Amino acid sequence: MAVKIRLKRMGAKKRPFYRIVVADSRFPRDGRFIEEIGYYNPIENPAVVKVNKELAKKWLSNGAAPTDTVRDILSKEGIIKEFHEEKMSNKSKKVKAGK
Repeated sequence: MAVKIRLKRMGAKKRPFYRIVVADSRFPRDGRFIEEIGYYNPIENPAVVKVNKELAKKWLSNGAAPTDTVRDILSKEGIIKEFHEEKMSNKSKKVKAGK
């Protein structure tokens, strides 16, 4: 099962509002999803973003691939950087423990 972290479009016509969800890549964009991890409102100035960091990191560690737009959102929130730092620190701990 190919899992992606992507945007699910909500809101009225000409007034988009997006939920950041984890979904199987074979499901429709606005269809069934596994879990909601946040939202993104581009209409507000500045755009409003709310993401549950722990859920996002959990899904990234489980192999969920973010779409390009979601990757940009997670990067601006600092989640991608934290995820990579944790990943690298865990690797260095395993290397030190193996010696």
